[in-house]
Amino acid sequence: MPKINGNEIRGGNVLEHNGGLWVAVKVDHVKPGKGGAFAQVEMKNLRNGSKLNERFRSADKVERVRLEQKDQQFLYETDGMLTFMDTETYEQIELPADLLGDRRPFLQDGMIAVVEFHEAEALNASLPQKVTCKVVETEPVIKGQTASKSFKPAVLDNGVRIMVPPFVGVDEDIIVDTESMEYSERA
Repeated sequence: MPKINGNEIRGGNVLEHNGGLWVAVKVDHVKPGKGGAFAQVEMKNLRNGSKLNERFRSADKVERVRLEQKDQQFLYETDGMLTFMDTETYEQIELPADLLGDRRPFLQDGMIAVVEFHEAEALNASLPQKVTCKVVETEPVIKGQTASKSFKPAVLDNGVRIMVPPFVGVDEDIIVDTESMEYSERA
């Protein structure tokens, strides 16, 4: 595995540190008035979710880990575990549902998600950037209010509440950005 200097750590990098796999969540490069520069890194453990704040000087070497990414099809959820299947080999793996956090409701049956592996161990899953959902509840459309910058609350078919433009009505399909959990466009 490649070793990188402490000042080369970027957000999203996966590092091997203290015998565990950590993802760099937030990186601040600090140059104090006295002494050498360092990177203040907030890390999250990929296996148990614990957090850690660590300082890395530019002379410190850390192992950067590359995760293998595979497309996997979501099959079902039981007892808080999500079951995914490799579409080529038909092997099934399980990941905890809380891994997706607030984005869990956007995972739909048969959806293809990207699962990250480290030496055949599934560590993480990410949803597609944009997902199509149906609006099941919102205020009625008011004629002539299409140009305003105001938004109104809406409930989607998966139970998530988001803000939508005034021209979106009930039973309309919309595209939602799963990163920001906001309305993107009409489907």
